[in-house]
Amino acid sequence: MGSRSWGLKLAFVWGGELVSVLTSSVLQMGFVWHVALETGSAGTLSLASLAGFLPLALLGPVAGAVVDRLPLRTTLVGADLFIAAVSAVVALVSLAGPLPVWVVVAALFARAVGSALHTPAFQALTPLVAPPEHLTRLAGVTQAVQSGGYILGCALAAAIYPVWGLTAMVALDVAGALVATAAVLAAGLDVGGAPAGEGAPEVSGRMRALAAEMGEGWRVLRADRGLFALLWCGFAFTLAFAPVSALFPIMTLDHFGGTTADAAVAEIAFSLGMIAGSALLTATGGLRDRALTVVAATALYGAATLGAGLLGPEGFPAFLAASVVMGLSSPFYSGPQTALMQERVPPECLGRVFGLYGAVMSWALPLGLALSSAFADSVGAPAWFAGAGAAMLALAALTWLVPSIRVLDRDRRA
Repeated sequence: MGSRSWGLKLAFVWGGELVSVLTSSVLQMGFVWHVALETGSAGTLSLASLAGFLPLALLGPVAGAVVDRLPLRTTLVGADLFIAAVSAVVALVSLAGPLPVWVVVAALFARAVGSALHTPAFQALTPLVAPPEHLTRLAGVTQAVQSGGYILGCALAAAIYPVWGLTAMVALDVAGALVATAAVLAAGLDVGGAPAGEGAPEVSGRMRALAAEMGEGWRVLRADRGLFALLWCGFAFTLAFAPVSALFPIMTLDHFGGTTADAAVAEIAFSLGMIAGSALLTATGGLRDRALTVVAATALYGAATLGAGLLGPEGFPAFLAASVVMGLSSPFYSGPQTALMQERVPPECLGRVFGLYGAVMSWALPLGLALSSAFADSVGAPAWFAGAGAAMLALAALTWLVPSIRVLDRDRRA
């Protein structure tokens, strides 16, 4: 397979993903603003975010095993169409009158079920198509695609929400999912899936095989001490990050007294940082030691988050600057980590390992969000930012003290 062939396949899929992320970001912003404006409660907003992450935690290992058994084209198309169907139902409900908050929460939960399948399939695609020497830089490209779609989506949401409301946002999301489906089909993907003849003829046999494959994914990840340690450090990072992510609009709307347009600007500032970080990661590959890159990104994110939490009500411009720095550090945290996994995990186990990894991360999200939903209203969003930032700085130091993480990239450097 020539370089043009694999590059063209990825270009098709990434183009569809860019459109899908853009339209999904529009709807996600609409949902967040709807809950924030309807309730004015940080706890309710955290609860809505919890609904959007819980399926990833519950279904991650199963979804990863399913991804490894099915052709990637089937999984990606099926997940996109399911998410589009959920959005279509929300559109019908919104046409009948004001959209209840519980419908938004239910939609976030259902859409996350589709994402639980789509995410490990999308992550498994690149190493199955591209040469291994390009994986770290390609991780930067995927970050740029996703953050680019997100920033455009936030800007578009700020224009659509005050004029047409949620109904137009939902309709746009359905269209985006259909475009992503068409792009996957146009790419002509022929990778992924268990070899012919491996399927068990009975349902009980298939379930036993699926359970065995889930266990194999755990064993593969457990056998790599460095990746396994990095998994639990990532769990701790996500535990601190989850409330910060959920409380971003509350910081803008309540603490700084801003509008939904200001909230969109804050999200755009974060995404601009992500695009800059993705471009830098794509151009340089990050530090020579990818484990050190992850640790440095954790520390940078923590310092920016801590600074944002210490700002007073007049500090919105500084909050935007801190948001850029947070976004800048994100690709350097996730990109090298993804590339390490793609290189060190056998191709036939990628879906299972990414599904399991995503499930562990997703359990940290609801735990962090559960804490913030219970206490954020009494503690306040700025205090959460400051505390989370301090925790991330401590975690960066602790991560580098783990010997198996320090030597994780030694084989490549030797």
